[in-house]
Amino acid sequence: MNHRSKKLAQLLRIVFAALLLSVCSTELLAAPNIIVFYTDDHGWPDIGAADIYEDLKTPHIDALAASGVRATSGYSTAPQCVPSRAGLLAGRAQNRFGVESNGKDLAGFDAQVTIGERLQSVGYRTGQFGKWHLGKGGDIPTHGFHAVYNKNANRPCLANITLAGETVPMALDTDKLYHIDACSQAADGFIRQTVGTQPAAAPPLFLYIAYRAPHVPLDAPQSYLERFPGEMPERRRQALAMIAAMDDGVGKITATLKELGIEKNTLIFFIGDNGAPLKIHKLDLPGAGPGWDGSLNAPMNGEKGMLSEGGIRVPFVVSWPGTIPAGQVYDHPVSALDVAATAAALAKTEEVPGQPLDGVNLIPFLSGRASGAPHEALTWRWLSQSAIRHGDWKYLRAGKREYLFDLKVDASEQHNLAAAQPERLQQLRARLRTWTRELDPPGFSEDPSGAVSSFFDHYLDGKPQALTAQVRANAEARAGLSGKKKAAEQETNAGTAKRAAKADADIAPFVTRNALAKRGSEGMEIRPKKDGHRPFLVLNQLDLDGAFDVAVAFGAPAAGSVQVAWRSEGQATFAAEQIVEQARGAKDAGELKLQVPAKGKTVHLRLILPAGGATLRSVRVGKKIYRFAPPL
Repeated sequence: MNHRSKKLAQLLRIVFAALLLSVCSTELLAAPNIIVFYTDDHGWPDIGAADIYEDLKTPHIDALAASGVRATSGYSTAPQCVPSRAGLLAGRAQNRFGVESNGKDLAGFDAQVTIGERLQSVGYRTGQFGKWHLGKGGDIPTHGFHAVYNKNANRPCLANITLAGETVPMALDTDKLYHIDACSQAADGFIRQTVGTQPAAAPPLFLYIAYRAPHVPLDAPQSYLERFPGEMPERRRQALAMIAAMDDGVGKITATLKELGIEKNTLIFFIGDNGAPLKIHKLDLPGAGPGWDGSLNAPMNGEKGMLSEGGIRVPFVVSWPGTIPAGQVYDHPVSALDVAATAAALAKTEEVPGQPLDGVNLIPFLSGRASGAPHEALTWRWLSQSAIRHGDWKYLRAGKREYLFDLKVDASEQHNLAAAQPERLQQLRARLRTWTRELDPPGFSEDPSGAVSSFFDHYLDGKPQALTAQVRANAEARAGLSGKKKAAEQETNAGTAKRAAKADADIAPFVTRNALAKRGSEGMEIRPKKDGHRPFLVLNQLDLDGAFDVAVAFGAPAAGSVQVAWRSEGQATFAAEQIVEQARGAKDAGELKLQVPAKGKTVHLRLILPAGGATLRSVRVGKKIYRFAPPL
């Protein structure tokens, strides 16, 4: 019996069981809608709710997090696209069925009964939108999706629904929309067509919205780029624009759920597939092709292609208004594998013989009905790398290299405790080895690739990889840049930067928040956007060792205070105690100086101005002076 025949037999068994269950129970009518937003090469801190980078504009994703849970230790199943998607949709570690990395045979995935198929068996209407990456687009319906809009680039895509959600024969759709916007609109149309005017009578929905963003090629249209004026790497601007487009999609879908009155019967996940590719040096190459995608992973260490935190810890938000209490920041480790387990438990699907789910139903934990951690341990294997997280401890091996980290105090994986704690290392190694024996193929691999060697040298072994002329030339060659093409790309980027600077409301290299800014004859005039909200400025990616001072020369319409908050290397968020303040009267002149008693390396700073605003003449941070008006 081949994979397809076995799969059909499994489906017939679970459909028959589900029909019997539906005769005996009305509980299926209460099954929630389930929506999974899945992003692509998207760094863990790159949503506003993470409170790490101030250049992001993600109000709808942030609102989603505020309405439910932001899981700070949310993980993908692999540091690469194909395996992480296979694991998510199967609900099982993809190494169990031979899809460990890109390029592997997909026969093992084809034999899996996906979460789409499991939910179809109990009456769900299912839809796939965006990137598939698990075989032919025309085969997507056989993996459990009624509706397909397989668009991941600005070209025609295979689809069996229109942008309005109407069913059509599978064919190439030639919409003219930006691919992220098109996926959002098609998903919105599918919801509206399914729910109609009688939400109570509609079947439950499962939507898998897999945006190809901010993955290269970087292709944001000008309308999104213009939201991010000011001086910054062009690849960062592109990433911010693509993330903003996804945010618009989240806003569009959540608004429709509210309009149709089904918001409180809809469980939403927002998860990344792996960390951002930085290519070590984050080169701001002209063009949209291979290289750094503009997203960021710090303070997590490493990047896509590594089982370090920067490669597998991802944005992870869960929302279900009325069921999951709002405003939670959840620190226990959770996994993308939990999506299928949660959905299957809520929909009461039957178990599939030979295919037990590896995840955990998160709802009891996120709703407060269950205490403790959902997982005793999480495990990974990707080619020559393997890892296990048990509580706060993580053991990581790459070829023959071994690392041990206490993530509670060292989330950035800066201090390898392998030599200091050999007994703990041996225990975790043995536990991880036992798990790898269940995989296909079994066991550890000790054959490190060149990428593993250079990445681990650079990020974890204290051997920074130099940016040489040859490295740059190789990167430019991979990006397809040479001669006239390179010059044309540079000219295009220069034009984009010039247009952005013309509309600049930021103060490069500062970024304004809660503020309106314009240049005046006396300096930079900063005013609050809303009464009662203190405006502030942000400096990212600093490298200040130990204590330093900040001096601010400004005028203000009323008495007030200036505050400086700082985040140190390795800290995921601003600590409440890391803030200093100085007050001044309305008529005081000269500089206001604040001593910042930082320890270690400061990487992120906020300058919080008086509530009524101020006119900045200069700001000095340590020895660096930023002037906004001629010196007085």
